[in-house]
Amino acid sequence: MSHNSFGHLFRVTTWGESHGPAIGCVVDGTPPGLPLSESDIQPWLDRRRPGGSRFVSQRREPDAVRILSGTFEGLTTGTPIALHIANEDARSNDYSEIADKFRPAHADYAYFAKYGIRDYRGGGRQSARETAARVAAGAVARKLLGHGVAIRGALVQLGERRIDRARFDWAETARNPFWCPDATAAAEWEGYLDAVRKRGSSVGAVIEVVATGVPAGWGAPIYGKLDAELAAAMMSINAVKGVEIGDGFATAAMSGEENADEMRMRQGRVAFLSNHAGGILGGISTGQDIVVRFAVKPTSSILSPRQTVDRFGRDSEIATKGRHDPCVGIRAVPVGEAMLALVLADHLLRHRGQTGAAGPLQEVSADDR
Repeated sequence: MSHNSFGHLFRVTTWGESHGPAIGCVVDGTPPGLPLSESDIQPWLDRRRPGGSRFVSQRREPDAVRILSGTFEGLTTGTPIALHIANEDARSNDYSEIADKFRPAHADYAYFAKYGIRDYRGGGRQSARETAARVAAGAVARKLLGHGVAIRGALVQLGERRIDRARFDWAETARNPFWCPDATAAAEWEGYLDAVRKRGSSVGAVIEVVATGVPAGWGAPIYGKLDAELAAAMMSINAVKGVEIGDGFATAAMSGEENADEMRMRQGRVAFLSNHAGGILGGISTGQDIVVRFAVKPTSSILSPRQTVDRFGRDSEIATKGRHDPCVGIRAVPVGEAMLALVLADHLLRHRGQTGAAGPLQEVSADDR
């Protein structure tokens, strides 16, 4: 299987299967001299791991990370950083009844059509279990970006239920099991998702990830567009079916006047009066918040019987047992944050390599006017 690596100068290769002995990644391109230990990585993995609430998979994985290489006396050496996460609570027998059947809306059939191999144990390499390695790599990327760049994520829609933007509060995301920035919506979602879970079904979600503190100038205007690579990064996450930057699809209904992010000089710096573009113009960061949203489809492993076929070409029915998320979008929030961090870390190194320094204009947000 090819294409297990992501990035250019900051490059991540993940490995392992859902029910194998372990999963992990190799992070290449980290400069030497960065402080890095397991304690810098573990908190981010704890946010993604299963079993955190009744609204996610009850698979009990500690997701304890081990650094196998690339550090010495608490600092990165500039050599590849190998990260290891053991699988400790896999139950392959949960999947024995569907060993020969393809789950509708799942990657089972597509993988079999390509590789001719059916790893039914939790989906094998195609499982979202792989994203734990991405979150670990994202923690390394955050160390490279430093405290000046803040990356946050939130669940802004669960099924057909959206948050109220007037109640948006980043602090609230840490106070409920959904990473929801709207306390009222989060309270309503509990009963809603309980009902979904009890009937053995699932729903989709929309996640918003935001990076604050990214300077103007990262990205390239043709084939290295920052927004293009962010879109590819988010689309590479399991179950993601759509991505938008800034106001995204809503801009199609705007006029040119409405969509224009007007500018003024304030204290010798560029100030934007709005951010419809999501912090990126012409593939290059503007210095404003980078805003990305992605849509996650409903979990395909459900208890409701569905029509399918098996690997022998026979019509069949399938109902998937086991421990599954009624909404995979919940645990996709820290994964989206990690992918944003990986792209930004890569573009930071590429920007340094091409220009050596920032441009002459410094920028501020509308809040600083």
